[in-house]
Amino acid sequence: MSWKDTLVVGKQELPPRVCVYGVHGVGKSTFASKFPAPIYISTEDGLSSLDVTSFPRAKTIDDISASIKSLIKEDHSFKTVVVDSIDWLIEPLIVADIDSKFDEKAQAYGKGQMYVAESFREILQGLDVLRKKRGMNVVLLAHSAVVRFDDPRTEPYDRYQPKIPNRCNSILQEWVDVMAFAGYKVLIKKSDAGFNQQKARGITTGERLLHFVEQPAFVAKNRYDLPEEMEMNYDEFVKLVPVAN
Repeated sequence: MSWKDTLVVGKQELPPRVCVYGVHGVGKSTFASKFPAPIYISTEDGLSSLDVTSFPRAKTIDDISASIKSLIKEDHSFKTVVVDSIDWLIEPLIVADIDSKFDEKAQAYGKGQMYVAESFREILQGLDVLRKKRGMNVVLLAHSAVVRFDDPRTEPYDRYQPKIPNRCNSILQEWVDVMAFAGYKVLIKKSDAGFNQQKARGITTGERLLHFVEQPAFVAKNRYDLPEEMEMNYDEFVKLVPVAN
């Protein structure tokens, strides 16, 4: 067989890998529940108000691996796997597993963080098997954290990013097809504070937005030429992202 016969030509339509992160209560779990035939791998409480199917809440990293293996090997009709949430997956589950395997000396000089990141990478590899072999959409949910960003072009500033360790953040951002920051639309209202001074405060209309293009205020990305932002509405989202049904 010639090497030319092994070439892959054209677009390879695979189900998307989506990460939605944002503040508590913005509607991440509800948004994920709109994906086709979802099953949740839960690492925290919070699904009681949703009419969804889920594995029992994972208490160890082995529970997570077992759930993924079941979806790979067993017959089922689920089309979307949702991990809610990856920050609770990493800490305490992965961190606890690493602490049980390596003592403090073995984790010194940043090695512990490397072990955690590699364990997280292995979980993502398992999810990729579901995507490629079982044709499942992958949706990861995470809480947000405000962190200092040292941009070499400017003075440091604060920004939102998923609430996970930096090494894991780098792996996640490279792996996903969509990294969406979910937040409320914020308007700035100015009022007279006296002495020729103005006071500014943020207010919201309650409208929830998904942001797909990185800005100084938050991390985001997409591989589907999505707009900078859109209403947090699954019906609009699915018009632009090739979700597997």
